Amino acid sequence: MHYELYADSLFLVNFVMDLYLLLLVNRSSFRTATPGRLLLGAALGGLGGLLPYLLPGTVPVKMGAGIAVGTVGMLLTAFPVKSFRMFLKLLEKLVFYSFCMGGALLFLIRAVPGLKKSLTGVFGILGAGGICFLFLWRLRAREVQKESLCRAVLSCRETRLEVTGLVDSGNSLTEPISGRPVCVVSKDVMDSLKGKLPEGCRAVPYHSIGKSRGILVSYLLPKLQLELDGMIRTFFQVWIAASPQGISASENAEAESVKMIINPALFSERKKERPKKRRNERIYDTESGTTGQNAVENDTQGESSPS
Repeated sequence: MHYELYADSLFLVNFVMDLYLLLLVNRSSFRTATPGRLLLGAALGGLGGLLPYLLPGTVPVKMGAGIAVGTVGMLLTAFPVKSFRMFLKLLEKLVFYSFCMGGALLFLIRAVPGLKKSLTGVFGILGAGGICFLFLWRLRAREVQKESLCRAVLSCRETRLEVTGLVDSGNSLTEPISGRPVCVVSKDVMDSLKGKLPEGCRAVPYHSIGKSRGILVSYLLPKLQLELDGMIRTFFQVWIAASPQGISASENAEAESVKMIINPALFSERKKERPKKRRNERIYDTESGTTGQNAVENDTQGESSPS
């Protein structure tokens, strides 16, 4: 039996499908990849899909080369991998989404026999893959955010503090001028950084259960590195404020000494995005053992501008 292979069509299909997968992996991995790296990684994945048909040698060698370039090379290109554990976590997510999309495509082909010919064509595969991609994207967006413990490293000049952090949806506090997220640290952590942080501070008004109103003084931390489940991401110029009372994790956090409450909006922040005015801000209530039950009301009004 004779088959005709169109390299351009095969590359296009592999490129788009790999881009779908990389976008999903990036969405669930601290958003560590940039658009340029995602496109470059998908292009490398598309090239890896062509190698088994272009290289000489035995089938195992050609398949191995295709996997090395199309999977390993794609991940290393798209994401700033900083450890072998991080690579394994990215690989695990890539395999998971690959099985999900592959299984969904096979289901569509078998469930709708009349569309088998259309779905196995180039545009049929890309269209069906796009539907699966949107479903997984929306499914991920609707997941209820849970408390997540992580390792936080705060760096300022020669000082480097490593503490236990908690990514908590109960903290949606933002700095009123720039609209950027604010992370809350314990008083002893702030005391260790005092005198080393850059000059200048911002007042952050809040309203929480048990206290009608209050003001937190926030400072810019030069560098913050977070590690969660093997994934590492580094942030620069992060606003931090000291909690007036001790920080204690809720029962579900299973941590005896949480020193930092991380605003989850930090992970979705874009450097070039103009901050928007925000209202009804919330902060983690250190007196309450339940996450997300305390509200912080940001009374600031007016146009936001980048800091």
